[in-house]
Amino acid sequence: MKSLTSSLQYFVVQKGRMSNKEAVQAILAGRVLVNGKRGRLHQVLRPEDEVRVDELVLKTPRPFTYLAYYKPRGVESTLNPQIENNLAQAIKVGQRVFPVGRLDKESEGLMLLTDDGHLYNRISHAGNHQEKEYAVTVDKPLTPEALTQWATGVVIMGQKTRPAQVQQIGEQAFTIILTQGRNRQIRRMCYKLGYEVEQLVRTRMVNIGLGDLAPGKWRSIPQPALQELFQTLDRSPC
Repeated sequence: MKSLTSSLQYFVVQKGRMSNKEAVQAILAGRVLVNGKRGRLHQVLRPEDEVRVDELVLKTPRPFTYLAYYKPRGVESTLNPQIENNLAQAIKVGQRVFPVGRLDKESEGLMLLTDDGHLYNRISHAGNHQEKEYAVTVDKPLTPEALTQWATGVVIMGQKTRPAQVQQIGEQAFTIILTQGRNRQIRRMCYKLGYEVEQLVRTRMVNIGLGDLAPGKWRSIPQPALQELFQTLDRSPC
């Protein structure tokens, strides 16, 4: 999905049929409101924003769907109907949504489902350093050395992983918070130190947690959590 990324100034020029000078004057004078608040010249608009100039509505908000979904093990993180056990077959939510952040077939846990391209781009971009938390169970007892290496970084695919937050929660289980999303990263990190992953569950993406969701179920994300999510994304590097 493509998000609206033009600045408010450009949008008012195009939709308000103003000159660039007129648009700047209108915005600086407080005549242009975004969601009822005074707009800023270079403010980036989202599809869900409303824009008014005086009493004229230039843009009506587009509603989006935001769901927290527990992807079960064995489901592929794709909407491709040619792939067996695909996500489209599994979710059946009644409208077209797409996953934010992939999980490999053998992994499970939290996925965000939405039709909002802006959210997809901001979270999916690895350079944004957004936190994702996982609960991991491996095939043998953990050692302090392994936990330290996972926390400080492990070389996989020729590149060292970013530092991570790692906490042991059982003899063979730990949680890890990553700020990058390389292909099968946790499995590769474990394999590099002689461990096999037996269970991998994503429990959190940014501020959205898995909670008590059961595998295959989903829930709507409440507005306060969405506002916090977008505020966090807006503060992060692009």
